[in-house]
Amino acid sequence: MNMNVTDPLEHLDDAHAAAAFRRLVRHLRYRHDVQNIDLMGLSGFCRNCLADWIVDAGAPLDKGAARAVIHGMPFAEWKAQYQTDATPEQIARMAESLTKNPAEH
Repeated sequence: MNMNVTDPLEHLDDAHAAAAFRRLVRHLRYRHDVQNIDLMGLSGFCRNCLADWIVDAGAPLDKGAARAVIHGMPFAEWKAQYQTDATPEQIARMAESLTKNPAEH
């Protein structure tokens, strides 16, 4: 990205950005069939990353509370209901994907 040009994302109204974020979270809540490990393998982030980013942005939540916001339930409950064991292939794909992430977003 050309650092001399202002990122259009910075001009997006916070209300619109928040609405899009909420829609993304609700979509991920509905798509329990999509595993976090698969999200990590394809995009380098997952539901738990979104929770971490909420905390990093200054939300007055601890990690567990932020994960509950994203998952729509306590993480332990979500994990017990929906998370499957990761395969070696999924873990390798995630590891490769993470090398492509920028140092900071």
